[in-house]
Amino acid sequence: MGFFALLVGLIWAKSILAYLVDFNLGIENTFQYFILFLNPFATTILLLSIALYVRKPLHSYLTMLVIYIGLSVLIYANASYYREFTDFITINTMLGAGAVSSGLGESALRLLRPHDILYFLDVVLIPVLLILKKIKIDPKPLRARVALAFSVLGALLFSANLSLAEADRPQLLGRTFSRDYMVKYLGLNFFTAYDGYQTYQTNQVRAEASPNDLLDVENYVDDHYAAPDENLFGLAEGKNVIYIHLESFQQFLIDYQLTDENGVAHTVTPFINSLYHDNQTFAFDNFFHQVKAGKTSDAETLMENSLFGLAQGSLFTQLGGKNTFEAAPNILKQEAGYTSAVFHGNAGTFWNRNETYKNLGFDYFFDASYYDVTSENSFQYGLHDKPFFDQSVQYLEHLQQPFYSKFIAVSNHYPYSTFENDDAGFPIADTGDETINGYFATANYLDTAVEEFFNYLKASGLYENSVIVLYGDHYGISDSRNASLAELLGQSAETWDNYDNANLQRVPYMIHIPGQTGGGISHTYGGQVDALPTLLHLLGVETDDYIQLGQDMLSPEHDQIVAFRDRNGFMTEKYVYYHNTLYYTADGSLVPEEEANSEQVQKIHDAVDQQLAVSDKINNGDLFRFYTDSGLEPIEASDFNYQNQLEQMETIESDLGSESTSLYSQNGGQSTMDLYQTKSYQEYLAPTTPEQ
Repeated sequence: MGFFALLVGLIWAKSILAYLVDFNLGIENTFQYFILFLNPFATTILLLSIALYVRKPLHSYLTMLVIYIGLSVLIYANASYYREFTDFITINTMLGAGAVSSGLGESALRLLRPHDILYFLDVVLIPVLLILKKIKIDPKPLRARVALAFSVLGALLFSANLSLAEADRPQLLGRTFSRDYMVKYLGLNFFTAYDGYQTYQTNQVRAEASPNDLLDVENYVDDHYAAPDENLFGLAEGKNVIYIHLESFQQFLIDYQLTDENGVAHTVTPFINSLYHDNQTFAFDNFFHQVKAGKTSDAETLMENSLFGLAQGSLFTQLGGKNTFEAAPNILKQEAGYTSAVFHGNAGTFWNRNETYKNLGFDYFFDASYYDVTSENSFQYGLHDKPFFDQSVQYLEHLQQPFYSKFIAVSNHYPYSTFENDDAGFPIADTGDETINGYFATANYLDTAVEEFFNYLKASGLYENSVIVLYGDHYGISDSRNASLAELLGQSAETWDNYDNANLQRVPYMIHIPGQTGGGISHTYGGQVDALPTLLHLLGVETDDYIQLGQDMLSPEHDQIVAFRDRNGFMTEKYVYYHNTLYYTADGSLVPEEEANSEQVQKIHDAVDQQLAVSDKINNGDLFRFYTDSGLEPIEASDFNYQNQLEQMETIESDLGSESTSLYSQNGGQSTMDLYQTKSYQEYLAPTTPEQ
């Protein structure tokens, strides 16, 4: 038992060394440190206890030693891999020898650190001490009940660890949105085992899939194709695409005014409101998010692919690094010569973006490692929006045009922490719920950040040749808090019901096309799955050869059925179905039972179920690997390198010379960074001229 305790202690020490020195797990408070220091014990005790069941003492010692060496190798391999890729080794990485060798073979010497000796010094010393009998082998076999007791102890410790983790990060296993979070809360051993389990399940489904499975999918897509409006098709052909991801932004914020304690009304999002009402904007007031556990990553799945996320967990984390896709960046690259990039001031591993974006076809991904992120300009989900847009300019100006880009803003993210610096000042709501109270202030901050970015686009010359799409990714205030929000929306908490909850699933969707004046606010019902065919048709790209489950929202053939991913709701012009209750859309009154069971309503239920089932069939079976009718060349993820990307773009500019279409080249080799201007909240309240 002394030898057992020694090995447990050493694995714990190595794990903590890796956690604190080699990994960047984003520990935010004392409670998380406590969980971090606890998590190596449970799985280590559980794994080493296997050796205690071996009856012969020498064999028991050797089994313990083999398990111990394996755990040591796992820790060090991840520490070394993380230095190069800022990520952990998955089972698929282990199975792909090329990926492992690139991180641990050719670059091994460069990845070495002086403290690495601490990972393996004992691995050498302990066998030597056993051979020299400095560690004495107890000749008496251990009782089986003692071995069982230690297995039970390991299981109990893990249960306690999991309970504490769920208390600090609910739905940790259900959503699995970050490998960093999994390791931080439950440890490296558990992450590896859990990843192995998910990999096995995924591979089983994929192995059983065949090209024949595509027949039903193709029939569904053919039957639901909505032809574009001839007057709008190609309206924005050849223009840059700039997506602005409005984090946790719900539709009710548009035109909303928050009244302070003195009775003064403050407009929450004045600039976004102006875009919403601009006749250069196609805006939709009945557009709904369709995410589930994958939240933001589900929204990206929907917007980029016209496919839903998974029924459980996140497609990005479970399948994003494995599946074949026909996503927007790849379609536009091969159809119209677009360059593509994502900008995000958070860790690249969050939602497994650093792997998924390669399979989606994004040429560049600028994550937190490309930004100057400090404790003053960021929070737990990344860089605040104003410095994020500001610092993104240095990369945006080097993109070859036309480009397809996405900017993921994060400041309007739960817990909606208000600002204590020059950006403070917008009133805080008074509802008794701190989450709701800060939501309006962070939304206002996002609004000013978007306005500053638009000002830069105009000053730099990008604005006139771009389509700017703004969308909300998911709800900001959850159903459980909506009753507390009711009074601010002019309703009573006592009368609030699921009809109201369903209507709050609306999020903004605006397509701003400078120079055209045929926009306006459309009342068409649609969801995020419809965004891709809508955009592609405006860009002059026909979608009838692509497998996309949504429909062009500007098409007169759009069927206006919006499916919610949890299969527990839908929205149409006539009906709202949410949590087993059917309402009339117009007034929220209950639909009589006879009508609720009618053939008309059943057809809507069937349409929702079919759309979600087809999406699951495509994703779980990785069916795009069999699809060739689109004519797209397959993506090779190994062709993408998200390291040293500014140097890559500068090399392309140099090679192209006068043919370079980047903003930087068009500006005579002069940076446009100085054109980005940012102001404090107080400066926004104090115009510099009477006209302003």
